[in-house]
Amino acid sequence: MSQKSFDQYAEKYDRWFLENENVLLSEVKLVAKTLEGCQNIFSVGCGSGLFESILRKDYGIEIHEGLEPSKDMAEIAQKRGINVTISTSEDFDYAGKKYDTIIYNGCPGYITDLEKALKNSFDALNVGGKLIVIDIPKESGYGLLYNLAKAVKSWDHPLLKDVYPRNPYPIELVDQANWRTTGEKIETMKKIGLTDFEFYQTLVAHPVYSDDKVEEPVEGYDKGDYVAICAYKR
Repeated sequence: MSQKSFDQYAEKYDRWFLENENVLLSEVKLVAKTLEGCQNIFSVGCGSGLFESILRKDYGIEIHEGLEPSKDMAEIAQKRGINVTISTSEDFDYAGKKYDTIIYNGCPGYITDLEKALKNSFDALNVGGKLIVIDIPKESGYGLLYNLAKAVKSWDHPLLKDVYPRNPYPIELVDQANWRTTGEKIETMKKIGLTDFEFYQTLVAHPVYSDDKVEEPVEGYDKGDYVAICAYKR
């Protein structure tokens, strides 16, 4: 995705999550589950730092460093206490610094060359380190709805009437994304050398009802609209 796109819609991104609070909190619970016991964490595509600020406040999970290609998003994240470098994940220079945990939360669909980005992060992991990839699977309910909306370039279409959430994700951001299947992401992660996979999921209710209540994360990836893939550098 272009930097300009998120620069233009940075405030809309935050506002959407805050207006869909149960979706936000369900996703935060999933992220927190994947980060249990983790230290020395780096956040790739940290956006506005909204998730990181909630993780710090509600779960005591500290994330002090990250990267974000959008200048406007990065500025908001900086105000939330994150040391953000403006860069793409493919081109970011870790400068020899090593981390125990590197997380991609919600950003893989906006990364052009995911294999290059993940390999870049893999090289910056300590041995025994954990890489976490969280996103909407292409095959999920949200993934199918988003791709249909992207194809017709609108939420206001007869094919989508009464089947999408009452407050859908901004079409401008849907239009820029390239969601991948869970299988594709697993294969890419294996290719760069990651092993010992773990899977967690949330938003198992149909997208129409996903903001009705906060969901607890469950293991697996067979039914959730937001899926975490965790793997290790051995």
